Amino acid sequence: MKTDVLLGLQWGDEGKGKVVDVLTPQYDIVARFQGGPNAGHSLEFDDIEMVLHTIPSGIFRENIINIIGNGVVIDPAIINSEFETITKLGVNLFDKLLISRKAHLIIPTHRIIDAASEASKGKTKIGSTLKGIGPAYMDKTGRNGLRVGEILEPNFKQRYETLKKKHIEFLKQFDYKYTIEEKDFFEGVESLKRFPFVDSEFVINQALQQNKKVLAEGAQGTLLDIDFGTYPYVTSSSTICAGACTGLGIAPKSIGEVYGIFKAYCTRVGSGPFPTEQINETGEKLRAVGHEFGATTGRPRRTGWLDMVALKYSVMINGVTQLIMTKSDVLDTFETIKVAVAYNINGKEISEFPYELSDSIQPVYKEFRGWNRSIAPIRKYGELPAELREYILFIENETGVPVKIVSVGPNREETIIK
Repeated sequence: MKTDVLLGLQWGDEGKGKVVDVLTPQYDIVARFQGGPNAGHSLEFDDIEMVLHTIPSGIFRENIINIIGNGVVIDPAIINSEFETITKLGVNLFDKLLISRKAHLIIPTHRIIDAASEASKGKTKIGSTLKGIGPAYMDKTGRNGLRVGEILEPNFKQRYETLKKKHIEFLKQFDYKYTIEEKDFFEGVESLKRFPFVDSEFVINQALQQNKKVLAEGAQGTLLDIDFGTYPYVTSSSTICAGACTGLGIAPKSIGEVYGIFKAYCTRVGSGPFPTEQINETGEKLRAVGHEFGATTGRPRRTGWLDMVALKYSVMINGVTQLIMTKSDVLDTFETIKVAVAYNINGKEISEFPYELSDSIQPVYKEFRGWNRSIAPIRKYGELPAELREYILFIENETGVPVKIVSVGPNREETIIK
């Protein structure tokens, strides 16, 4: 059996949480493979609205094992808050959640370093979620980090204090005032001890050998990948399909379907290049109708038209086999819809995603007619407006990949599967 991978193809916020929730009944295991509480995966069902930051989005389905893989960084305080919220909804987490021993911990001073570093950048700041993600991954690659498995060691507190001391020394370079809040962290550590810590690479590979179906859930999006995103305005982990191999301990030959999720338009949170951004009435309308505010930070998202140059790049990098388009309904009232099909850079038109995006890039647009009616009640692909089906066909022809799922609203029921 193969592991199917689901990931974002833009700058995150594509609707991965909802789609994982929709697809989960087809699987036995859902496993997060990278990122941390900088993720905000939104789910809506049975009059419940929930944002998950660390726990996989299959947690609300019955008889599904959810795994937090080794590639994830965990803030004990934040995940403990998730535990409490989910438990209040009647979910027995202890029957369905496994945590990799090799996942790294975010400690309170990681968040302080994140905030101090971001503040020092001034106008060149990255737009960090300030959750301590980058500093935690820095300690991981610098071989200083604390891993989940160490929580059970008798000298854990000593190891924690050693890392904290190192961070305090590091912070001396910044003109930044702070206090270290540790109460919620240590309460979260105690809460984590209630869950099974596993060598998740063995759990997943053994499951595959037993012909069980595994879905690997990514966070953020391809254009935020540490290697292939719009560097330096990126996240600190590998958000692409290859990240599932290192984040879960599975071989490349074990990858099956690759689901690539994209919005029918584009959004971005924080700083960084955004060629199709609409800083005008169109952008304001997209934000208002699409409720485009960060699920993790609450910040208003920047909005713009679909970028086909970037989308084709993401499809290529990930080896996408099936496309999933979300938030199609946000475009219901637009007379004209635009898609960037190329970039004009200093008078030269290119269709390949460049090494670096700059302000000199001018998108070359193709226009489509809008459909001017609500598609939210529709559940069959053939009943979608002809204009929307034309839009989807164009995307399929350009990428060479079929659009298999079209989301027409935030609820799990508002989904069309071709």
